[in-house]
Amino acid sequence: MPRYAFSTQQRHGFPRIRRLLAPLLLLTAMVSCTSGGETRSRNCPVGEVQFGVDPFENAARLIPAYKPLARQLGDRLGCPVELHIPTSYSAEVEAMRQGKLDVAQFGPLGYAFAERLARARVVATYGDSRGRPLTYRTLIVTPSSSGITRLTECRGRSFAYSDAVSTSGRLFPAYALKRAGIDPDRGVKPRYAGSHTASYEALRQGKADCGALPTPQIEIAKDAGIYKPGELRTLWRSAPIPHEAVTVRETLPAPFRERVREELLALDLTKIPEEHRGLLFGPRLVAQQETAYDEVRALARKMGLDVKDLDG
Repeated sequence: MPRYAFSTQQRHGFPRIRRLLAPLLLLTAMVSCTSGGETRSRNCPVGEVQFGVDPFENAARLIPAYKPLARQLGDRLGCPVELHIPTSYSAEVEAMRQGKLDVAQFGPLGYAFAERLARARVVATYGDSRGRPLTYRTLIVTPSSSGITRLTECRGRSFAYSDAVSTSGRLFPAYALKRAGIDPDRGVKPRYAGSHTASYEALRQGKADCGALPTPQIEIAKDAGIYKPGELRTLWRSAPIPHEAVTVRETLPAPFRERVREELLALDLTKIPEEHRGLLFGPRLVAQQETAYDEVRALARKMGLDVKDLDG
């Protein structure tokens, strides 16, 4: 398991989105996996389809899961597909806004931004075998050895967030702290780990007193054989949160958008290597409605982070 270090920069609150989007919000292409025809055609009006996946994990772990998914999508479309892992959640939004992504998987908060700023439209999410969209929860936890037993005892302690615009790694836990009477920025010592894995590592190694941990990350740790029952104490648990939004860019030709939607829903995720399948959040992709993310939008507004702040 790689070591992860916190950023030395301590960020207070949700940074102005323009500041997040300004410095390097250019997409970083991590891997190319093309299949199908190599030129623009009636079947491939955009030529090579650009497919982005939000960096909820480090790219080295995401690529083995999403490269075969992108290849399968390309085979079904008959178009080349290139996989991108952006440098940050905000970078993915900016990439779609600039037309550098055609299809993208966003976290719930990232989607709330992308639908407004980048005209992303959700067409699918991860679902169960019966075709029902799956949900997950996020937790605020502490190492069992910390002596902390209540959420209010996180006041003044180091707190691991994953990313400033992460749904489960920042938005929901920050709101929980606020409701408990703790300023989520100044009432704790925030540390931005950069990923859910990095947050988990910081907590299990005692480098953070409290922190946010989504339930899928626990499953990933179990699959990796590094999770030890009882090593973390749960202080707070969220209500169900909708899973990742798989989206298409609204400015794509309408017939092609519909084809992409149909082929996404027809993907066979059992063809993904079993050891990497846990990063896909569910056994299949199913249809999703925009209204599923209403609570995320509302919570972002309560926290002073309205999607209108993204308008350039």
